[in-house]
Amino acid sequence: MALDVAQVCAQLIRFDTTNRGGGDSAGEREAAEHVAAILHDNGVPPTLLEPAPRRTNVLARVHGTDPSLPAVLVQSHLDVVPADPAEWSFDPFAGEVRDGFVHGRGAVDMKDMAAMTLAVLHRWHTEGRRPRRDVVLAFVADEEDQGAYGAHWLVEHHAAHFAGVQAAISESGAFSYDVDGVRLYPVGTAERGTSHMTLTATGRAGHGSRRNDQNAVTALVTSLARIAAFQHPVRLTPTVEAFLVGVGKALGVEVDLDDVDGTLARLGPAAKLVENTVRCSTTPTMLSAGYKVNVIPGTATAQLDVRTLPGTVDELVADIDSLLSPGVTREFLEHQPPVEAPIDTPWFAAMADALCDEDPAAHVVPYCLGGGTDAKAFSRLGIHCYGFSPLQLPAGFDYRAMAHGVDERVPVAGLEFGVRVLDRFLSS
Repeated sequence: MALDVAQVCAQLIRFDTTNRGGGDSAGEREAAEHVAAILHDNGVPPTLLEPAPRRTNVLARVHGTDPSLPAVLVQSHLDVVPADPAEWSFDPFAGEVRDGFVHGRGAVDMKDMAAMTLAVLHRWHTEGRRPRRDVVLAFVADEEDQGAYGAHWLVEHHAAHFAGVQAAISESGAFSYDVDGVRLYPVGTAERGTSHMTLTATGRAGHGSRRNDQNAVTALVTSLARIAAFQHPVRLTPTVEAFLVGVGKALGVEVDLDDVDGTLARLGPAAKLVENTVRCSTTPTMLSAGYKVNVIPGTATAQLDVRTLPGTVDELVADIDSLLSPGVTREFLEHQPPVEAPIDTPWFAAMADALCDEDPAAHVVPYCLGGGTDAKAFSRLGIHCYGFSPLQLPAGFDYRAMAHGVDERVPVAGLEFGVRVLDRFLSS
């Protein structure tokens, strides 16, 4: 009897694995134990690892029939971002299956991928099949923060588990994206780096009624205004260039790589998939200064959400430094470099084949993620990381608004499609 992927996804949602950041988390233990039980029942011995109480990771390996082939890693995170029930039209952690959808926090980010992976393993077990190559599994904690209890910790302390792995698949790619009846499937081959910063302005404290040419608040907001107004130059990575060319061909749209902004305007809805990855970005997000309206504070701070493209980190940091007022300094809150996997490989070809076998109308293109995933951790081991969590979605379904959004849900038919595609890819 087949494992009902929708029910597996719903059950995982019912485990509240909220990660509030900074080590404040409900913990992944119960969800991890549930995953481990399913693995065990399907002949795959699991290993549970906790770097801190309740921050649980599950590792396993399915041995293939040809040990000479490079292994592939399938990785999913079990934690989710917070959900305020007052904002939702249903209980975020009830895991309801109704109206053709699985509802709840984590439905697309990314308990769907965990459920699809487990459904594939159940298929293999009940049908007596094995993959050709080793399939390494990692269901990890803490992706929604900095991975200190999850992928980055595993890479630093349990790298041996990933021996022989050449490529990895995970979230944020291979979902269908309908543009006027054309179905695009963007497969993640790159993601921007995360170089979040704190800016600190130091000045002279004093009375708010008196002239002060060393006002820390003024220095800070002047710097932020320059940073917000700065137009970062276009930087086309191989992934983004291939996306533009591939999507232009699929849609019959003229692509001019010397006029990227004009090209984006012609791409229509498809531009949303790429507009944030043709440039770096520096977005002010947090401000803190002062304690009383009539007191000029001696210091003021701000935080920047900084995203970098491959090959741009040094240039971007230099640009930020040139925009800072005297007395304003910067330091990194988080500094994870961008990553990019090769496109012209048998791995990407096999992903495209698996998608096209299940959807002959598919147009598969490489894709750069504007944000980040645990690929940044696993790339440190020399693993080529791809965003490949296949879903076929109804036209008009705003998949990208679901992750971290209100009323998150995933179509049951999309999950079932994903199981078939993953089975084809992992069996190849």
